[in-house]
Amino acid sequence: MNRYPLWKYLLLVVVIAAGCLYALPNLFGQDPALQISTAEGSAPSEQARERIRRLLSDEGVTIRGTEVSEDHLLVRLASADAQVRAADELAVALGRDYTVALNLAPATPGWLRDIGGQPMYLGLDLRGGVHFLMEVDIEAVLEQTLARYRDEFRRLLREADIRYGDITLRETGVAMQFADAARRDAAREALSPDYLELEFNAAEVNGTPTLEATLSEQELREVRNFAVEQNMTTLRNRVNELGVAEPVIQRQGLNRIVVQLPGVQDTARAKDIIGATATLEFRMVDSGNFPYFGDGDDPVPPGTERFPERGGGYVLLEREVIITGDAITDASSGIDTQTGQPEVNIRLSGSGGNVMNRITGDRVGDHMAVVFKETEVQARRVDGEVVREQVEVEEVINVARIQEQLGSRFRITGLDSSREARNLALLLRAGSLAAPMQIVEERTIGPSLGQENINQGLAAVIVGFLLVVLFMAVYYKVFGLVANLALLANLVLIVAVLSLLQATLTLPGIAGIVLTVGMAVDANVLIYERIREELRAGSSTQQAIEAGYGKAFSTIADANVTTLIAALVLFAFGTGPVKGFAVTLSIGIVSSMFTAILGTRAVVNLIYGGRRGVRLAI
Repeated sequence: MNRYPLWKYLLLVVVIAAGCLYALPNLFGQDPALQISTAEGSAPSEQARERIRRLLSDEGVTIRGTEVSEDHLLVRLASADAQVRAADELAVALGRDYTVALNLAPATPGWLRDIGGQPMYLGLDLRGGVHFLMEVDIEAVLEQTLARYRDEFRRLLREADIRYGDITLRETGVAMQFADAARRDAAREALSPDYLELEFNAAEVNGTPTLEATLSEQELREVRNFAVEQNMTTLRNRVNELGVAEPVIQRQGLNRIVVQLPGVQDTARAKDIIGATATLEFRMVDSGNFPYFGDGDDPVPPGTERFPERGGGYVLLEREVIITGDAITDASSGIDTQTGQPEVNIRLSGSGGNVMNRITGDRVGDHMAVVFKETEVQARRVDGEVVREQVEVEEVINVARIQEQLGSRFRITGLDSSREARNLALLLRAGSLAAPMQIVEERTIGPSLGQENINQGLAAVIVGFLLVVLFMAVYYKVFGLVANLALLANLVLIVAVLSLLQATLTLPGIAGIVLTVGMAVDANVLIYERIREELRAGSSTQQAIEAGYGKAFSTIADANVTTLIAALVLFAFGTGPVKGFAVTLSIGIVSSMFTAILGTRAVVNLIYGGRRGVRLAI
């Protein structure tokens, strides 16, 4: 009586041993590190790696170790101060050909990583993750909006056969000049019915009849708010594409957005995708000057702009933009079946497809270019100090002959690699930004910021654990010590499961663990009190043990199942920290059922099983 078969003991040993093994990586901590990759998203060459080592050595930065993977070089450093200093120096020395990002690299031994051992992620309120503060260029979005109106006015006036002079942008509107007042009035009648959000006013500027189309105050507010809201939506889509758990994306003030990515490890990838302010423009190539053999300083013909090509050289494009990234509804990367080269397949919205269809229908045989615009912050040295400044990078990534009239579906070819095609498709699929943004603050959260939360959280777990251990040992004696063993195993299993799932532990998650510590011994209290009742009723030692575990099980199961249901509801409907609490609580409930019932019964059976007449220390 009260003996377990061998397989149950083996199951317990295997589960506890596996729990200890996979909880072990959390003891090794993390190293400050730099993650360096090329602009194409690959690891630096051996020559570049040697140059990086030499640069850091010259600056007196100690390298703990380096690791090379397919897409980046990881350089482990001795301290956070050395990490920041090294990042600035490398950003200046390597330029925009490389991405240098801060990182926290797990210090887990290689043999443990080989069997899947990884530390659990910690939220930004504890330690680990990436924080971006991004500023939306409100003036740029206003300028883009007015430029769009200007181009539409030109097209509509040409279609209405109304001759016009200069069309210029004002601070909050567009000014159109005409040869006489009759044409100005005709233009007003043609445009005003379709643009109710604009105020059209006739004026005389230096004796020239002028029609001014001005955005109202309400429309100005809507344009600015829309820019920030659309950028937030785009960032959320990009974070979803990255697969980051429990991200925080929220507005701060009039034109700033906070992005927090707790537990993210590939910070270079996050910086590439989240920080990218890339937009696309489709423009026609100036047919009279293609190919273009001029230099970057040569004058260009009126009505054209010069852009550098990604492969080198320049190309002249017409000023009018056919469509921008706003018109793109879907994009996917693939391989051209004829050439075997990477490509991006694009689908446009209905209005975008109509514009593309109309313009390309008249220009079959001409060339169309795809302009990739990106606003980034570059580091340079000024008077011995490293400063970062905003730079707009524009380049033509593709020039192709229009073979037939295009519609809502077409493709971009001429990309350098499959990775570049995937990244570009991701940016396009997530949506283009309504306004350019720059990262005004970027940091990888280290121990310093959340140290107080870490200390308080650990203190809560330790104090709660010790008080429960002390009470159980004093009140239930040997049985209390057995319950304490189960409680310790329960904590180990919770940490192990969180590590295996690569879940993000936050401060509310620690609260869930503290709550689990108290709930874990509830089951043992119910069992032990039931055993006491059986002993007082005159049952034998073995009968009391059997009845205690058997009759208390239904009560324990009911209590834990109802709590588990509540935790699942919290997880389903909660967000952010609430989900973190629900995850740790759910794991704690399941593991406490295992350790408090199966685990303690096994130990009790080993101590008292089969012994008749023995007195229970309870």
